[in-house]
Amino acid sequence: MKKSVFKSVLGVAALAWTATVANAGTLDDVKAKGFLQCGVNTSLAGFSAPNDKGEWSGFDVDYCRAVAAAVFGDATKVKFTPLNAKERFTALQSGEIDLLVRNTTYTISRDTALGLDFAGINYYDGQGFMINAKKLSGINSALQLSGASICVQSGTTTELNLADYFKTNKMEYNPVVFEKLEEVNAAYDAGRCDAYTSDQSQLYAVRLSLANPDDHVVLPEIISKEPFGLGVRQGDSQWADVVRWTHFAMLNAEEFGITQANVEEMKNSANPEIKRLLGSEADTKIGTDLGLTNDWVVRIIKGVGNYGEVFERNLGASSPLKIARGLNAQWTKGGLQYGVPVR
Repeated sequence: MKKSVFKSVLGVAALAWTATVANAGTLDDVKAKGFLQCGVNTSLAGFSAPNDKGEWSGFDVDYCRAVAAAVFGDATKVKFTPLNAKERFTALQSGEIDLLVRNTTYTISRDTALGLDFAGINYYDGQGFMINAKKLSGINSALQLSGASICVQSGTTTELNLADYFKTNKMEYNPVVFEKLEEVNAAYDAGRCDAYTSDQSQLYAVRLSLANPDDHVVLPEIISKEPFGLGVRQGDSQWADVVRWTHFAMLNAEEFGITQANVEEMKNSANPEIKRLLGSEADTKIGTDLGLTNDWVVRIIKGVGNYGEVFERNLGASSPLKIARGLNAQWTKGGLQYGVPVR
């Protein structure tokens, strides 16, 4: 190997090593500044949306708060950065945010080429289509949309899935593409396209904001797998562990029947698994091994509740969206959500 080439290789390796070191220590950085900076959607009902006072709420918002509760014992120690689909990855890569919880699909290219790691899947979704049933009477399947104009957001897996679906089914379509979600919503509501495609959860949320919600229906087809991941930067396994185990803790708490209302009482349970989860087992080091306190799960449940409580108030029957648990039910009830053992 020539000397100049050798130096070049060393330089690349040094840059890679420096980037890895720079990405390490997020937990310490978050503790030092006293709050978590969390990237969320700009406004998506049920997942993340600010009210008139700038107060954020939603399923993803509660996940940000759960991590803040685990770290600080205070679910309010979080600041939200609203991001569109195009901005979200750069914001995480650059260190502008500490955590990305923005209905972001976990894919191989994002996991490898973009410098991201996904520390758990908090919501299993799939892409679908919504139409104005009054405008397109007689349409009850996406397979009847050949030749239709379809509103879609750019820079998303949704746009790619749309192309794949129509190509596979030998159908033609006219994409009506916008960068911002608000632009897609407005175009569809104004009748600029025949159909709207996005994740089904998003379609239910958008439907609520339309001028005449009852005129619109979500078609039955699911054309993709859309597992929404909790995004962190690569090269910081400790921070990924904190985020991953926050998710598993919320699932395990639901499985054991631990809620915001009874978490203090459950600390006295005779069940060793519950005692271990809540940090009340003698000589436990599970919390300190994460870089947290041993009552980290108690902090989470007090702050936001278990997974089922977070789902129910933001997306489920107690919410305007009224989305069924479906794939997001516990594994014991036919779903895919499965809390890894805390032991």
